[in-house]
Amino acid sequence: MAELTNTQKKEWAKSLYLRESMTQQELANRVGVSRVTISNWIRDGKWEEYKAGLTLTRKEQVNNLYRQVAEINRQIAERPEGERFANSKEADILGKLSSSIARMEQEMGIADKISVLTDFVEWLRALDVNKAKEIVSLADAYIKDSL
Repeated sequence: MAELTNTQKKEWAKSLYLRESMTQQELANRVGVSRVTISNWIRDGKWEEYKAGLTLTRKEQVNNLYRQVAEINRQIAERPEGERFANSKEADILGKLSSSIARMEQEMGIADKISVLTDFVEWLRALDVNKAKEIVSLADAYIKDSL
């Protein structure tokens, strides 16, 4: 496995910071940088503000897009017979919404991978602490390879 660049380490650290509850020192150890570097990245990148504003999950975002599509379709359906079709503006919006939905449903970003692995490790920790520790190191290697 190749050594990660600082940019990749920073991206990985940010994903971990936003998804997991760990100290800056734990984060530094996982990513392979100093605690001071982590602290600087958090401050300079305003990660704390970003974390506070991170309220919508990918699933919630997709659901919001589906609601928008349904609303446009409802408005079209309420039109008089013979006029129940999308105008060019609505067709453009529906196309863009559909494209966004498809992309969001198919993509699995690094943050999603970390989230799934974190949930799995937390579940496993209750059953077998040693196995969970083993999986954490494998999960870290997987994330590094994904960057």
